[in-house]
Amino acid sequence: MLNKYARAFFTRVLTPFAAFLLRRGVSPDAVTVIGTAGVVAGALVFFPRGEFFWGTIVITLFVFSDLVDGNMARQAGVSSRWGAFLDSTLDRVADGAIFGGFALWYAGKGDDNVLCAVAIFCLASGQVVSYTKARGEAIGLPVAVNGLVERAERLVISLVAAGLAGLQGFGVPGIGILLPIALWAVAVGSLVTLGQRVVTVRREATEADAAASAEGSGAA
Repeated sequence: MLNKYARAFFTRVLTPFAAFLLRRGVSPDAVTVIGTAGVVAGALVFFPRGEFFWGTIVITLFVFSDLVDGNMARQAGVSSRWGAFLDSTLDRVADGAIFGGFALWYAGKGDDNVLCAVAIFCLASGQVVSYTKARGEAIGLPVAVNGLVERAERLVISLVAAGLAGLQGFGVPGIGILLPIALWAVAVGSLVTLGQRVVTVRREATEADAAASAEGSGAA
């Protein structure tokens, strides 16, 4: 849902920067790899130590590479299947690092096994939500559904909450509760989205099979 509007806005904003990188000879694939490395480093260095504010700042600086690399590819006319595959694969790596960082915090100094489990569920459900769409499309189905909580929503909800929760370290009282609330929201939203995609794929598959059967009967 958020993807539809936010991506268009930030694409316009980041177009001049993408053009600048192309003039400097930077490739879209390099931006993808560097951006993912920055997100992974920010998540796994800062989050397990409870430094949510600075971790969010670092991740935010790199997470926009997901928009810059595609923008660069379109401007340079070099969009490719490989670039799309690399981008999608590394997105999963970045997401895993973010929620893995939360899980490590709650498994360690955060000392909350329930929230550790919720963070792990967010990690796993996010991967499965992406897989259901990819697998549905691989068997020839459009998977025409906008899920309640897709990747953009998962990142915005969790990172905004983490950044604000990190302000507790600067003396803002009570704000740390935002991160647990966000993780529960992402977990529930991801479960709903997974259900939406499974139902959609089942419906589309049933319709496609019925159409193929009718076509076969007509030909006979």
